[in-house]
Amino acid sequence: MPEAGSNVELAHDLSAHGHHAGSSGGHAKWLGFVEAFVLAIVAVSTAWSGYQASRWNGVSTTDYALYERYTVLSQEKATLAGQDRLYDIVTFNGWVAAKVAGHEKVATFYERRFRPEYEVAFKAWMKLDPIHNLRVPAGPIAMPEYRNANALEAVRLEGVSARYVGDGIKSREQSDDYVRVTVFLATALFLTALSQRFEFTGPRVVIVAVAATLLLLSVFWILRLPRA
Repeated sequence: MPEAGSNVELAHDLSAHGHHAGSSGGHAKWLGFVEAFVLAIVAVSTAWSGYQASRWNGVSTTDYALYERYTVLSQEKATLAGQDRLYDIVTFNGWVAAKVAGHEKVATFYERRFRPEYEVAFKAWMKLDPIHNLRVPAGPIAMPEYRNANALEAVRLEGVSARYVGDGIKSREQSDDYVRVTVFLATALFLTALSQRFEFTGPRVVIVAVAATLLLLSVFWILRLPRA
């Protein structure tokens, strides 16, 4: 009989323990669902944020490559523009020297060697009677009609180059923003995994709440950031 009484007491204790475990187990079950949901959203958000960071990094790399390309093209055109200007000055000086020396055939030879762009400015300059009119600009290069296509193209290409470097900087910043969000998501993932190590419900709830808050902030930032 004493053995039967002890068995009854043991069964009663196990029943009470089982009832308590079932009551706390319900909270743990719901908390586990929340943790699983947070982990799932964190995983998807992290993948998307990493994908966008990689995409924006690729866009930035392309922009910088185009910046370098158009910078080189602009420098080439600027070099050609300088050569054109030097040629215009040399041929004009030869024409002036021939005129002063009275060598009309030599002067005509130089006139025929003027570049088409320079010839327009030269004719406009000659119409002002530069020999007798002291208010005339010093030479055709100083005339409003003077144009240098290579110089204009160099300026245009320089503008394109500047635009691409600006776009490259913005794309790099967008990539950095997504990387920053990924760090927050990684923190949320760490906290959610850490909460599962605790047996007590209270600490788990606090940690999961912090992780969920970081997750909501991260998702909010992801929705506001531009997509590549």
